[in-house]
Amino acid sequence: MKKPFLLLFLAIAALGLTTQCQSTKTASTGNATADASTQASPSAAKEYKYETVEGDPLKARIYTLDNGLTVYLSDYDDAPRIQTYLAVRAGSKNDPSTATGLAHYLEHMVFKGTSRLGTQNWGAEKTELAKIEALYEQYRGTRDAGQRKNLYHQIDSVSGVAAKYAVANEYDKIMGTIGSKGSNAYTSVEQTVYQEDIPSNQLEKWAAIQAERLGEMVPRLFHTELEAVYEEKNRTLDNDFSKEFQALNASLYKKHQYGTQTTIGTIEHLQNPSITEIKSYFDKYYVPNNVALALSGDLDYDQTIRLIDQYFGKLPRKAEPTFTVAQEAPITVPVVKQIVGPDAENVMLGFRFPGTTTPDAVVLRMIDKILTNGQAGLIDLNLNQQQKVLQAASFTDINNDYSSHILYATPRQGQSLDQVRDLLLAQLDKVKKGDFPDWLIPAIINNEKLQRTKSYESNESRAGAFVAAFVARMPWKDYLKQYDEFGAVTKADVMRVANQYYGPGYALIYKRTGKDTSTPKVVKPAITPVPVNREVASAFYKEVVDKPTPELQPVFVDYKKDIQELKLTSGIPVFYTRNTENELFNLYYILDLGTNNDPKLGLAADYLQYLGTDKYSAAQLQQEFYKLGCSFSVSSGADRVYVSLAGLDSNFEPALQLFESLLANPKPDAKALSDMVAGVLKARKDAKLNKQVILSQAMVNYAKYGSKNPFTTQLSEKELKALKPQDLTALTKKLTSYQHRALYYGPRPADGLVAVLNTAHKTPPTLTPVPASKDFAEQPMKDRKVYWVDYNMVQAEILFLTKGDVYDKNIVPTVSLYNEYFGGGMGSIVFQELRESKALAYSASSRYSNADKQGRSNYVMSYIGTQSDKLPEAMTGMATLLNDMPVAEANLQIAKNSIRNSIATERITKSDILFSYERAKRLGLDYDLRRDVYEKTVDMSFDDLKKFQEAKVKNQAQTILVIGSKDRLNFKELAKYGKVEQLTLKEIFGY
Repeated sequence: MKKPFLLLFLAIAALGLTTQCQSTKTASTGNATADASTQASPSAAKEYKYETVEGDPLKARIYTLDNGLTVYLSDYDDAPRIQTYLAVRAGSKNDPSTATGLAHYLEHMVFKGTSRLGTQNWGAEKTELAKIEALYEQYRGTRDAGQRKNLYHQIDSVSGVAAKYAVANEYDKIMGTIGSKGSNAYTSVEQTVYQEDIPSNQLEKWAAIQAERLGEMVPRLFHTELEAVYEEKNRTLDNDFSKEFQALNASLYKKHQYGTQTTIGTIEHLQNPSITEIKSYFDKYYVPNNVALALSGDLDYDQTIRLIDQYFGKLPRKAEPTFTVAQEAPITVPVVKQIVGPDAENVMLGFRFPGTTTPDAVVLRMIDKILTNGQAGLIDLNLNQQQKVLQAASFTDINNDYSSHILYATPRQGQSLDQVRDLLLAQLDKVKKGDFPDWLIPAIINNEKLQRTKSYESNESRAGAFVAAFVARMPWKDYLKQYDEFGAVTKADVMRVANQYYGPGYALIYKRTGKDTSTPKVVKPAITPVPVNREVASAFYKEVVDKPTPELQPVFVDYKKDIQELKLTSGIPVFYTRNTENELFNLYYILDLGTNNDPKLGLAADYLQYLGTDKYSAAQLQQEFYKLGCSFSVSSGADRVYVSLAGLDSNFEPALQLFESLLANPKPDAKALSDMVAGVLKARKDAKLNKQVILSQAMVNYAKYGSKNPFTTQLSEKELKALKPQDLTALTKKLTSYQHRALYYGPRPADGLVAVLNTAHKTPPTLTPVPASKDFAEQPMKDRKVYWVDYNMVQAEILFLTKGDVYDKNIVPTVSLYNEYFGGGMGSIVFQELRESKALAYSASSRYSNADKQGRSNYVMSYIGTQSDKLPEAMTGMATLLNDMPVAEANLQIAKNSIRNSIATERITKSDILFSYERAKRLGLDYDLRRDVYEKTVDMSFDDLKKFQEAKVKNQAQTILVIGSKDRLNFKELAKYGKVEQLTLKEIFGY
């Protein structure tokens, strides 16, 4: 089933606003004896005490070092990698009211290194950095425009001198060379968390690097990074959801920092930073007794804690910071606010709850699932499934001091926001009255167990649970106990809590479509590009990199050995990989046809979620699946249909029978179709208000294929309204009559699976061949063009698009190295030049993208989002790099090491094996192509890379796509890159 609000939930997760909870039992204490020394006592073994919890599915050990550092470890050897989090109990709520955004900006500074990492001459650099700090203090206290301009000029000048001694991005380089992935961090209201996914053989190097940056922070390259953070602020000014969520928090929390200040900070404070305050904050909060290390992966408990103690144990304990919680007054009436912006309109409701450790917060989690669980919640069935709104959901924001419950919905055509508000409130009334089936709470508990089991297949989730426990200041046993508490929640509990907290006082945010006249005008500062010193390295860098490391060998997928091909009596092939880890299954039917063949296929797939069978109504069907701990989905892409069923293997047979009965005999519903068509038309209208859809989908497809393309090929409004229910149900019924294949990952033995599918999977005696694939012809893209679309925004977003050659597996190794070196991550050439050196963007990247199918073209896609008045410099910067790729042998070696370390420690497992095979077949391959990348990149030279760049990238014709505000864009500058043409929304959307 299509899940509404997936992107919304991802956005919330990205803001660090989601909270996980884990499961229960009593604590015990054990001892681990190290078999080698700590640094302090090289000849003596040290005994490490740790806590465990009986029945803990993560089998975690929790250590506390002598200096107060908390260490969570879990051994899970799915691959020779370890997910690591370094969590600091300090977030934006701890920012001084006079320097909001400080915790977040400090997060950026922690990537800049120390007096040993990131410098080639600390003595000389230190002197210049002290001057910069003093100048910023003057700048902060000055209001005269002329004096401020003069001071900033001095800051810029001294920064250029200091940068000569720095090594830009050395942290990113060192993590890249050891093969770390996902190097990043996030700041939320309660915490700042630094993450790395490292090869298990690089654990000691990781420990040395992380202990170094936890012990000291040097705010180098400050003014260029500050401008990057300011670009990040600009992105929030262009994000209607961010503005809406900020308004909601400000309404719920009049006194607490959750509402009085934001994580990104105010423009005033970003424009007047204090390095002195940032250093003071670091010294106060970044202390071992306020920090946790959370590791899950292929690790040895005793070895790991010994290494961690060796490097982190020397950090001194300090006074633990305290925080006084502001006491909020009750909200007695709705607090109503209006937000205006270019995105589609919606309504958001927010209710205030107590913090994460309270019993009522556990009940809140249950209420949230009663409302929205993706299948059988009140909002799911009463609003989404009945199509009473375009889409709706609820989500929680559970924090230490207070929590929020947010309900969110977008209206259908002609529906007022007040009507949407009333529909959401009506669902809360049902909860308050207990007007939901008795089986729902037990079903939620079972499905939460299922999701938790699934999450334990991810080291990221496992380590993330440790972070959540630490930040909430909950002992691990109490954190796990929440699962038992969740499982004990009754309907009476739900009604009591609902009636207590869902009263007349709440935050009500109306998001309306229009021009936000309050958006401030942002002025470009005068920044001189600073050197990045690519070819130099600090002594610390060399010392760590030169440490001997046990070598790990890659393991490539052998499709013939790792996948068993079975056959049903109907001749349908079943590609099978057994799940030996848990009792969950995934079953897929895949057809090689899609909306390119028939635009109605996508509609038929969506329509199915609103239909029932002769035995069950649509709502009853969803409820039955939910009771079984299973879910289904039917979706259509351009050239492929996926039909899937997933859940508990113990309920495989009844779930499969339900699913097959729906596929074979969906009951047409004229009203459901009429409502769906109206919803599609409203969704199309809303899509034209979404800048990401405009740029990344509509404009890109227009540039690649012209006006008739996969994005615009859809039924017209007239054709939609003329559809009959049988038009779509006939397509659904026909799906399993086409030739198709099945993929299965689960615990069931092969012969048992075949027996069940032979009985339950209904197909005709002879399967119909799939119609010939229909593709759209790609445009030649030989002329230099600039397409632009007008959109009310602070930034301008620019995409350089170049058509490459038809897919060729032989160039994939070179492409991999080029991408890693030139435009991959934070250590790439593009990132260093455009963000670190020139401060032109928060986000900049470039990638030579291989096609995902034989016969299709590759493309070079280079992106930069920048303040509109920086557009000339941003475009020049990107164009220059694409044509004249800088030579940096050190970066090349880092890129090669990163690729090889990543591949050597990456393992394709579980259902990913099946989909790896699917991708390989589309490209005409019968083996794991990573083997070629691993074996060939090691011997490549910069000359090889340069030849590729000169042949495939340099001076190639480009189509440049720009989205921005007409009154902010520099059209004279755009004209330098080709013929400038404004595209209308009708041209690129086709309606």
